[in-house]
Amino acid sequence: MQNWNELVLAVGFASDAGPRERNEDFGAAYLGTALERARHGAVAAVADGVSEGRGGRQAAELAVRALIDGFYAVPETLGAGRAMQVPLAAYNRWLHSQGRGEAMRGGATTFTAMALRGRRADIVHVGDSRAWRFAGDRLVQLTSDHVRPEPDLNHVLIRAIGLEPELRLDHLPIELAEHDRLVLTTDGIHAPLGERRIAAVLAANGSAEAAAQALVREALRAGGRDNATAIVVDVVRLPPPDYDFVLAGIEDLPAVAVPRPGATIDGFRIDRVISEGRYAVLLAGWDGEAGESVALKFPRPGALADRAIRMAFAREMLIARRVDSPFLAASHPVRPGRQTALYGVQPLLEGDTLETRLAQGTLPLAGALDHAIQLTRAVAALHRLEIVHRDIKPDNCILTAQGLKLIDLGVARLPRVEDFRGDEIPGTPGYMAPEQFAGHGGDAQTDIFALGVTLYRLFAGTWPFGEQEAFQRPRFARPLPPSRHRPDIPSWLDDAILTAIAPRREDRFDDAVGLLRRLEGGGAVPRGVPRHVPLAQRDPVRFWQAVSAVLAAALVLALVLR
Repeated sequence: MQNWNELVLAVGFASDAGPRERNEDFGAAYLGTALERARHGAVAAVADGVSEGRGGRQAAELAVRALIDGFYAVPETLGAGRAMQVPLAAYNRWLHSQGRGEAMRGGATTFTAMALRGRRADIVHVGDSRAWRFAGDRLVQLTSDHVRPEPDLNHVLIRAIGLEPELRLDHLPIELAEHDRLVLTTDGIHAPLGERRIAAVLAANGSAEAAAQALVREALRAGGRDNATAIVVDVVRLPPPDYDFVLAGIEDLPAVAVPRPGATIDGFRIDRVISEGRYAVLLAGWDGEAGESVALKFPRPGALADRAIRMAFAREMLIARRVDSPFLAASHPVRPGRQTALYGVQPLLEGDTLETRLAQGTLPLAGALDHAIQLTRAVAALHRLEIVHRDIKPDNCILTAQGLKLIDLGVARLPRVEDFRGDEIPGTPGYMAPEQFAGHGGDAQTDIFALGVTLYRLFAGTWPFGEQEAFQRPRFARPLPPSRHRPDIPSWLDDAILTAIAPRREDRFDDAVGLLRRLEGGGAVPRGVPRHVPLAQRDPVRFWQAVSAVLAAALVLALVLR
């Protein structure tokens, strides 16, 4: 069975000689063993033997076989592009030398191949076979034909395997997306069909095999007079992105001045400023390509060390891509090659922060409990992947029409990833657990503490340990139960919140799921309309003091009247 974190592909292949006597095309796809996929990936290639020379079919077939055999024999540390170049360059020298003899005089072949591993594909190409990408009903040609530029000579190759003593391969790396359809064709497909008809065939056929068969069939129906070969590779599922992959994608992006409203960058129109923080500015904008509203987050150049800025953005992009929860802010996909500066893109969330809402007064108990469950689910989704948020607070919770969403993942802690330096460890003092003031970098237990403080404020409208200023260390005395500030809070909710904010780590919930179960279990208990709670229940001491005072006054009055 395919591991959930592996690249999953579906491959279709078709080839036909057409009206010609022999089929001098050759194509193959090899998915490899589990070890080969992990180290090198999967490969697919098509080759079209030059019919004017002898041995065109042999030249094409040997090129594909040389690639597959050689690709898995070289060290994976070379990279996919180089790993394909090495065996093909050796084969080119051999074929060029054989072309001088009678058996394979003039033997040459076009060649287009791709290697797919992780979330990336590397394409190598020479000649006039082609590689295509079909995504979102849009077909893009990824390769350029190496032919004479004159219209009446555009069938004459100027580059091919075996044509020159040294092979000149084009190399194109691309970032994959789920539901991409990558296609390799010989000119017997694209010459009679053209881009529009190829796109129509790919859109109309569901499976990769059906699409490959349909391309060949339609090319021959359109009057194709050449061999026709097609390979269709469907990207069914991508593995989760890793930190190095995301960081490499932004490594060379420059930090630029934050654009002003009305400006445009990479096709994003800036509409307004949403918020300005110490390290970044959040802007509302419009994606001209996707036709929808987005939020763009730009770092303040110089606010942190350059390394820290890039770490923060890489973390936020990685987590947004990996975590699947309706209660966490997702990432907005950006076409590879489009982004020219360092910024992050997310869907635009319309709504107030929980901090803004709390400034208007406490929420009704039922609504507050719904928000508490949604926030705890978001934290549990992070912890399930060993991700620690490290800055849970009402300012990082957006109340949208669809519910609460936890945002700002730039300071999260990821497993097996280099952390911030000691002087850059993030957190907001009023929400930091006692151990963090002693240098603890943050883990699931400190997240639970910050979550508990947020819930205390959500239900009670105040702080459990008092509001803290930056760099101020709070006093972690046992706080009052939230019900002392709001009498309609049930006892089970008091206990859940006090457990989450226990000063001693070992007294807190073992994980966020434990808190979630308590909230959901208590929330399932029917709650009536809040009633007036008598003083005898709210504060028994004050009640009996008042009763004693009344009795004493009555006794004095009785004595006086006698």
